[in-house]
Amino acid sequence: MKRLIAALQFLTICPFVSRVACDEREIGRSTPWFPLVGLLIGAAVVLLDRGMSALFPPLLSSVTAVVALIAASGGLHMDGLADTADGFLSSRPRERVLEIMRDSRTGAMGVLGIVCVFSLKVAALVATPNSLRWQTLLLMPLAGRCSMVLQMALLPYARSGGLCSLFVQNARRSDVIVTLMVLAAVGWLVGGFFGLCVAVVSLATVALFSLACRSKIGGFTGDTLGAGCEWVEVVPALVAAAWWVK
Repeated sequence: MKRLIAALQFLTICPFVSRVACDEREIGRSTPWFPLVGLLIGAAVVLLDRGMSALFPPLLSSVTAVVALIAASGGLHMDGLADTADGFLSSRPRERVLEIMRDSRTGAMGVLGIVCVFSLKVAALVATPNSLRWQTLLLMPLAGRCSMVLQMALLPYARSGGLCSLFVQNARRSDVIVTLMVLAAVGWLVGGFFGLCVAVVSLATVALFSLACRSKIGGFTGDTLGAGCEWVEVVPALVAAAWWVK
C-alpha cells in the first residue's frame, strides 16, 4: 500500500496522500502502480465529463476534461513537455539541451508544444463518438502513465542524481510486463478491438519518442517522462476520432 501511496504522491496532487511518509525504496518501487494511478485519474475524469456533458456542449466539456487531466498532476507533466520542447527543438549539443531543459523559464518552443498538445486533445475529444467517449477518457491517463514506465525501461537515465534515479536503481523487468498486461487488458475490457488498437499505437508512440530521446540526450529525464505522458495521452483520443471517420 505504501508503494501505491508513493505513486500517487509522485504522479498526482491528491491531498489525501501528501502527509504519508514514504522512504526512497518505496518511491523507487512504485512504478508497477503507475497504471493504477492512471486508471484512478481516468475514472475521476469520466465522472466529471458525465456531469459536464449533461449541462454543456461537447467543446466545453472536452476542454474541461483536458484541463482536469492536466490538473491531476498539478501541471507537472505539461511543464516537462514545455522543457523538453525547448531543449529538443533548440538544435544544440546534448549538454546544452540538458541545460535548457533544466532552465525553469519557458521559451517559444515550449509554449508551442503546450498549445499543440492541448489543441490536439480537445479537437480529438470533440470528434470522438459518444459511444467511445468514456472509454477514451479512461484510457488517456492510463496510456500516459504506462508510457512513463516503458520509457524508463527502454532508456538509460540521462542525468545523475535526482528523484528519477530512484526508479532506475529499483527497476525490474516485471514492471514492464505488468504495465503491458494492464494496458492491453484494460483496453480490451473497456473497448474491445478499439482498446487493443489504442494499446498498440500507444506503444509505437512511446518507442518513437524514446528514439528521439536517445538521439537528443542519450536517455530519459523527468522532463521527458512528463512530455511522453502528455503525447501518449493524445493517442486514445486520436484513435477514437479515426474510429468515427471509419
